[in-house]
Order: sequence, then structure tokens, then C-alpha cells
Amino acid sequence: MLIQIHQSDVLALYRRQTPGKLCQLIATTPQTRAICNDPQIAGIHYTRNLAQSCTAVLREGNFPLEENATVVVNILRGGLNFGLRDALADAFNWCHHTTCFLSAQRARDDQNPEAWHITENAYRKLYFPRETSFVIGDVVATGTSLRYALAELIREAKAAGTSLQSILFFTFGGEKAAEILAETDAQCREFFPHYRGTTLVFFEGCFTVPTPDSPLTIRLTGTDLVRFHAEMAPEFIASQYECPAYPIERCTIYDAGSRAFYVREYANDVASYWKEVLNLAGRGISFADYLHERFPELDVRRFGDVSLREIALRQLEKMHPLC
Repeated sequence: MLIQIHQSDVLALYRRQTPGKLCQLIATTPQTRAICNDPQIAGIHYTRNLAQSCTAVLREGNFPLEENATVVVNILRGGLNFGLRDALADAFNWCHHTTCFLSAQRARDDQNPEAWHITENAYRKLYFPRETSFVIGDVVATGTSLRYALAELIREAKAAGTSLQSILFFTFGGEKAAEILAETDAQCREFFPHYRGTTLVFFEGCFTVPTPDSPLTIRLTGTDLVRFHAEMAPEFIASQYECPAYPIERCTIYDAGSRAFYVREYANDVASYWKEVLNLAGRGISFADYLHERFPELDVRRFGDVSLREIALRQLEKMHPLC
């Protein structure tokens, strides 16, 4: 169950009712709904929309941040998508907040494709004021990069003798993000006497990450963030009825790095999915069947008489200029 704590045309903010000390919010904005629903939003349009959404949350979230103590942590490369340095400046008219960088790319294990490890973690530029509040953004599926990055940040903060005050984390993600940040929150309360708490902001919902056992015909395990049995903002659920393609997208975000920085690769990924959907339609799968598989909570009657084949062809046509 979600408790609404803010409502306006630019932002709705909900608190998740969950046990423990981790504060979990779901934020919905016109920009992030568009990102999750329309894969054509890529490159600069994607990152600018996301930064605007972060600005809206920062303005209304009443977070205990101070300019000279706030450190934006960019977990490379996905963290760059959120534009948090600019979002803080736009929200509060700040100029002197700190920005640091930490590389933490994940890769599948050769022997077990459902297991992940960290690669490309050599680069870091970390700065810690005497009192520090971290503001971080990243897409979280398995949490491999997040767990590594947070452990490194805490270790470095302890070594520097800084007083860590709080962590504010923005994500398109699932339950693994909450699990890792709850563990981190407990560690910070133990290590840093003046720690005030951790806030996790999910954009649009806490989505599901498919496993090999997930009942989805098309899925990318450990990577996709899907609508299937997710906890989502009411506005996001309502937006699914705007276009029959929205609720049956393979992933709410696809690959966040390529979506921002290598659009051709991203577009080919999206197009490959819709080619698979076209094949399903050719085998007699209807839109109603496929919607029930991917988003069973929706009322298929509200979409009228639609063809899965025609939806797939339209999506392929839309993505073609980006490929």
C-alpha cells in the first residue's frame, strides 16, 4: 500500500509502507512516465527528462541537505543519466556542492550467466567534506554495482574521517535496491554516530526483475525491470491505457547506459524485442494473451480491438530512424 505525501501536476510522491528504518518513496512525474512508456525518448532527451524529474523530487522532498555538505556520487556510467549535479543546482540554486566519480561496471560470470561480478572499477575521484550527505542515482536490477559502490564509499568515508550524515538514492529499480540500501543504512548508523538516515526514491514503481523461473515468454534475466506484479504509482498504472504498446514493453528502461550514450545500440535492442513480439503474433498470440502475461492487473477491454502484430510493426517503424 502506498501513502500519498505530495500531489501536483509536476510530481506525485508516495511512501511505501515497509518495515525497517529505510525510507522508501515512489515518485511519478510526466517525464519519467514518458521514459518508461516511450522507448523513442533516448539520448539527450532521456537524460534531460530524468534530470528534470530529479529536480522536482528534490524541491518537494524536504530532504536534510546542505550545499557545502552535499556530495553527488556518479557511479559510472549509469549514474550520469540522472543529472543530479544540475538537478541540485536547479532545485536550490546551488553552485558549490561537490561531485565525485566511481566506476563499477558489472558483467555476467562465464560459468553461471545468472551470477554477476564487477569489472572496470579502476577509476575513482572521491571527495569528502567534514560532514557529508551522499546524493546518488543509478538503475538497479541485480544490485551488483550498487553493493560494490556503497561498500567502497563507506570504506573511503571512514578512512577520511568524515561524518556521513545521510544517503539519498534515486533509481529505476526493484526490491534489490531496497535490500542493499537497508543493509547500508544499518552499517552507516553503526559506523557514523550522527547518521540521520537513508532515503530511496523509486521512479514510477518498484519493478520486478525476471529470473529463469519468471512466467514471461520474453525476458532478460538480471537486467529487465518489468511491470509484472510490481508496485507502481497510480498515475503510472493509469498511463498504460494511453497506448497498447506501453504495458507490453520488455523493460521499463532497457539499457540505461546505451539509452543515454550510444543510442544506436539501445535502439537495436528495443527493435530486437519487437521483432520477437512480431514472431509471437505470427504464431497466433493475441494482444489480450500477451497483456495478461506481462501486466495482468490491467483491463484489456479498455484498449478496444487491437492487433499485437500491428502494435509490433508500429513500434519497429518508430525505432527504425534510431537504429
